[in-house]
Amino acid sequence: MIENLDNGDRRIVTPAVKRVRASGPILILAILFVVASFLTWYFTWFGRDLSDSDISKFLLDEKHPRHVQHALLQIQQRIERGDPTAKQWYPRIINLAGSPETEFRLTVAWLMGADNHSDEFHNSLKGLLADSEAIVRRNAALALVRFNDASGRGELLGMLQPFTLTAPADGALQSSLSSGAQISRGALLGRILQPSNEVIELRSPLIGKLDRLLVANGSRLAKGQPVLTIKSDEQSVWETLRALSVVGQPEDLSLIESYINGAEPVSERLKQQATLTANAIKQRASDKK
Repeated sequence: MIENLDNGDRRIVTPAVKRVRASGPILILAILFVVASFLTWYFTWFGRDLSDSDISKFLLDEKHPRHVQHALLQIQQRIERGDPTAKQWYPRIINLAGSPETEFRLTVAWLMGADNHSDEFHNSLKGLLADSEAIVRRNAALALVRFNDASGRGELLGMLQPFTLTAPADGALQSSLSSGAQISRGALLGRILQPSNEVIELRSPLIGKLDRLLVANGSRLAKGQPVLTIKSDEQSVWETLRALSVVGQPEDLSLIESYINGAEPVSERLKQQATLTANAIKQRASDKK
């Protein structure tokens, strides 16, 4: 192909050269896309080590919850390594326990169990047992066991039983879910159509499995009426059984043993842990005699 130059000369341009020129901008865009994707991943990846100044800055960045959670994870890792520098952020952690953001409260509830010598964490965890969100109460109850504190035992026993979700408002239920459906925390379980035609979403406060729908689709609901029940996921049940091996009482045995005798269809892993928990409770009771 002949191409005219500005000075009047002409040169031959092969199709290959034209293709390279044409693909240049596309190649640059592709590189920029890859670089941007890498930077996004790098700066949101929780495995990336943070400096002390980064942790301090991230803990205050409530507009970006992942930054706060990243910092909290790094602090937990330092506590577990026995790093005394983690204590500089304890006041901020306790402050986050009172945050309106559920993600922060559930994360610090778990984190505070990593230092079972901190009286400040211990007292804060006992306060979180009264939290409005079930997931926060449950994390607090599990963390308190590391302080050898049984004050969250009632919450732990509740984790071995179906959780009842109630209607947040009056209206008609609209749901297409069925019993046995696996659900994640925050998953849409249905909608409530109010008389004013306003729609309120019904979302799961927990991860687990939909146990039973207590009302039929299209039924009228009153605020506070039970709508459905949710069974805890396997990991939560396993953690709870482990915790009850420390703080469980003989009167808890019938519930725990339901995971052994087949009353609950569970994995072999849960059966083994339930057996260990039941034996630990019986041993403690025997030692007291």
